[in-house]
Amino acid sequence: MALDNVVGEAAIQENLKQFLLVLSVSLSVATLSRAFTQFREIPYTLLLVIVGLFLALLDVRLISLPPQVTLFVFLPPLLFRTAWNVDWLFLKRDLVPILLYSTVGVLITVAGITLALQQFAEFPVTIALLAGASLAATSPAPIMSLLRQLGVKKRLITLSEGEDLFNSAVAIAAFTLFMSFPADLGQLNFPIMLARILTLGGIGLAVGGSLGLGISYLMQRSDLRFVGRSLLLVSSYGTYLLSEQLGGSGVVAVVTTGLILGTLGAEGIEPQKREVLTEFLNFIAFFVNSIVFLLIGDQINFANLGNHLAPIGIGIATVMLTRAIAIYGLGSLSNWLAGSQISLREQTLLWWTGLRGSVSVALALSVPIVLAQRQIIEATVFGVILFTLLVQGLTTKRLIGRLGFLQEESQQHAASHQQQQEYLQAVAHSVALNQILNHLDEKQVVSRGSSEPNFPHYRNLVQNKLNCLQEEIAQQQKQNPQLQTIVSEQLQKELIAMETGTYAAFVQAGFLSAPPPLVLPEVLQDGKDASD
Repeated sequence: MALDNVVGEAAIQENLKQFLLVLSVSLSVATLSRAFTQFREIPYTLLLVIVGLFLALLDVRLISLPPQVTLFVFLPPLLFRTAWNVDWLFLKRDLVPILLYSTVGVLITVAGITLALQQFAEFPVTIALLAGASLAATSPAPIMSLLRQLGVKKRLITLSEGEDLFNSAVAIAAFTLFMSFPADLGQLNFPIMLARILTLGGIGLAVGGSLGLGISYLMQRSDLRFVGRSLLLVSSYGTYLLSEQLGGSGVVAVVTTGLILGTLGAEGIEPQKREVLTEFLNFIAFFVNSIVFLLIGDQINFANLGNHLAPIGIGIATVMLTRAIAIYGLGSLSNWLAGSQISLREQTLLWWTGLRGSVSVALALSVPIVLAQRQIIEATVFGVILFTLLVQGLTTKRLIGRLGFLQEESQQHAASHQQQQEYLQAVAHSVALNQILNHLDEKQVVSRGSSEPNFPHYRNLVQNKLNCLQEEIAQQQKQNPQLQTIVSEQLQKELIAMETGTYAAFVQAGFLSAPPPLVLPEVLQDGKDASD
């Protein structure tokens, strides 16, 4: 027994050393990539893949994760963070194309890859299905920061993130389902398969919905400075584990919980506290992504890739083709059905940014070691991932420029930003001079019994400058009426934040069981309608 304990402790110590090594390398690369200007044009996730590839060339293997823990370790925080950050207003507007891309689009991709690998690479059907499900999950996360940095429209970002969220859930559910298929599909019982699908989704929705509502209740009654982060971690990992233990889909549960907490749960939270929680989730996602994308490169076996160049090439061609069919075909269908108005340029950008990343690699690594064709699946999936990350990922900025988004967005953003800054500076000067006038008036009252000949002179100088500023502000408002709403909108946000914070304090103190509906939005809207 003593020997077994020593061996167990040694294994734990070795695994801990490997994990700390991975953590140190990944976070160092991610941090240094932001410190040097020559690397800032490249998303840090792509640099991590390149470093991982370099380590793989040197045959340095950082860590080997058991297949059964791969999905559990990596996916919950990434999916939860995406669901939390989704802008529900934008998501509702484009819900039709997002659902089409993430359901029908996944079916098109899985069917296309399965058929191609079976016909041209002679894959068994079950193996081709697993490879197809792994590659059906898109992951635009490596370039999302680049899209935001370049000022790409909020709608395109929401389309990409919304598709990524639901697409990943559907692809993972399909992969889980395919893992239960018998080797001989002739023995497949379709009623049982349908019942399995309904069970996975139903239990996942029930668990995710119940925990989402329950945790929303706790978040609205807690001091989030201390327990908010813990609740978010429980929401992601706890929801996933509980749903899986009950026989449901952990992914569906996590996505459901994230959407509920990001919408209903945030209603009674002060905006400043929500921002703190969002930053925490972003850090966790950065932490996990740093490890995942380093491991993508480090887990590459170049000999294995070289032995399977044909299926890799077939996989790349099929992924690009099925992605084009899904984006252009379903985009046109959505434009016709729901009037989505997704332009050809926007569809082209969505097609090219359909990278494969963390979800695909997690699915490929989760294939049981006992499966004879595991190496074939890994080689095919990893080869396609490398192509999308290194070819599509590194050329996205150039494509954005070719499509005209870069010039169009940068010019509009620069002009708008400059006008806003000039207007806000004038407003700030006006507020400051008004305060100075009030101060001079108070001084004048206090020192009325003494002679101070400079007071009137100073006051006249300040008043004259204030009059000039007010004329300048009025002129800018006349030239660009939208500028007038900037300060008004900011003030409205501050007032609503104050109202939200007041209700949150009442709930936390136990005086209210739930935050009452906000009054100010309706009042401010009525005032706006009356003024119009």
